[in-house]
Amino acid sequence: MKYVRYIFYDIEVDYKITRGYQRMVITGAMLKKLRLEAGLTQRQLAKLVGVSQAHIAKIENEKVDPRLSTVNKILEVLTSGKKRKCSEIMTRNVISVNPKTRVIEASKIMMKYAISQLPVINDGKVVGTVTEESIIRNLSSTVAEKMVKEIMEPPLPMIPENTSVSVARSLLEESPAVLVVKKGAVVGIITRSDLLKIVSKAI
Repeated sequence: MKYVRYIFYDIEVDYKITRGYQRMVITGAMLKKLRLEAGLTQRQLAKLVGVSQAHIAKIENEKVDPRLSTVNKILEVLTSGKKRKCSEIMTRNVISVNPKTRVIEASKIMMKYAISQLPVINDGKVVGTVTEESIIRNLSSTVAEKMVKEIMEPPLPMIPENTSVSVARSLLEESPAVLVVKKGAVVGIITRSDLLKIVSKAI
């Protein structure tokens, strides 16, 4: 099956299942279904996106790999009427660690819940992030006993719960996750897989 490039361009979103992985992909057929549900013809969509009708047809028939900006615009047009808020798609009960948590404990938590990043919170304030990458980058014979604060990365982007999903989508182009806050407190987290779930429901 040919991969259709869009906002998650060249990013593999994996769901850990025992020791294997299941990959979700976005196809031209899925984009077509979204278009039909929006009540748009190919010609109408093409005009809104600023491309030719023929190009839209090729994208839907998977005969061309469109530019990232083109498919971002298509998704923006097709979902603009839904006006979803981050609170509608976020994962609640955010799992986090504190700066003094040992790296080995953080690793066990990520493995247990099949997640790749953990917010680091101290006295209710987000002070950093520990990720699979940060652990791997600091691999050594002593890293397991180090505290998270010694290897953590800067905090994930934070946005209010009533923010449009389109804003989170843009932030996720550069960040593995986005934290959702309410009155300064973290109430949820959104990852790229959460956005994929939205599209998968259109299948």
